[in-house]
Amino acid sequence: MLQKQKIDWESLGFGIYPTRSMWKSTSNSNGQWDEGGLIPYGNIEISPAAGVLNYGQGIFEGMKAHHSSKDRVVLFRPDMNAKRISRSCKRLCMPEIPEDYFMNAILEVVRDNIDFVPPYKMGGLYIRPVVWGTAPTLGVAPASEYTFIIYAAPVGPYFKNGIKPLNLIASQSYHRAAPKGIGNAKAIGNYSSTLLPVKEAKASGFDEVLYLRADNEQLVEEVGSANIFMLKGNQLVTPRLTGSILDGVTRDSVLKLAQDKLGLTIKESDLLLKDLFKADEVFCTGTAVVITPVGCITYNKKPYKINDGNMGKVSSQIRKLLISIQLEEEEDTLDWIHLI
Repeated sequence: MLQKQKIDWESLGFGIYPTRSMWKSTSNSNGQWDEGGLIPYGNIEISPAAGVLNYGQGIFEGMKAHHSSKDRVVLFRPDMNAKRISRSCKRLCMPEIPEDYFMNAILEVVRDNIDFVPPYKMGGLYIRPVVWGTAPTLGVAPASEYTFIIYAAPVGPYFKNGIKPLNLIASQSYHRAAPKGIGNAKAIGNYSSTLLPVKEAKASGFDEVLYLRADNEQLVEEVGSANIFMLKGNQLVTPRLTGSILDGVTRDSVLKLAQDKLGLTIKESDLLLKDLFKADEVFCTGTAVVITPVGCITYNKKPYKINDGNMGKVSSQIRKLLISIQLEEEEDTLDWIHLI
């Protein structure tokens, strides 16, 4: 058995819990990353004129390490995060992080904090890589130096009392991202723009916001921090990647599992809001929520119930299959599991 920290795992929520160490490396004006290495987990110093503070030049990733059924710690498709962080860096004019460099840093952090990984089926070690412009930058321009940090925190299940179908409001007041903007990068600014809409939604009794396309509000884009899917008959549909939608790792995994394992017809296309109202099932996907059903969508003050507000059969099957692969309960025929 892997040795664990003395943590009340049963009560562990989804939040920050300090661990032993984190990764830190820096990039110079030539765009070269130094060797980097582990440092004690803790606060960092930053200039008030740093590019990230003044112009939002920063991106991040989110991934998890799990204690599997085989009594070992594994990552799920980390190569996808490695590729995406490189693309996000490029979009925000930051030095790209080589895939092998990224993977080495992730492994160093997880190995050094492996005793913080929750026991089997009691959560995961949430891993947060962050890259930002560090150098003082007064004019609107890319920074000359950058910092790459990876910290981690043990987290319990996102839904402590079981999965609850989401009650969404389709926003008529806000957009998440603009066409040809940075919606397809995991940029920090994309998330700050959703804080007020979510705050207002929750004050009105909703769980989250369903965002519509900025250039055509008849089309669905995504939920604040998750992709969205619709099942109608044997067809599973999700909005196509138009440049304003994040290409989620869970999104990609669901598309492959639905087609290869469940025999569903998958379709990435424009998704009409009105079609969601008549769907057999609707669900969201993301690293934190995994797969979470949508029970109701309110638009123009009118609520539309989906599958009588319950989790559907297909979304339940996909969720179970995905988690079984992540925990090594199911054979990994797709080579998605990476052993620590």
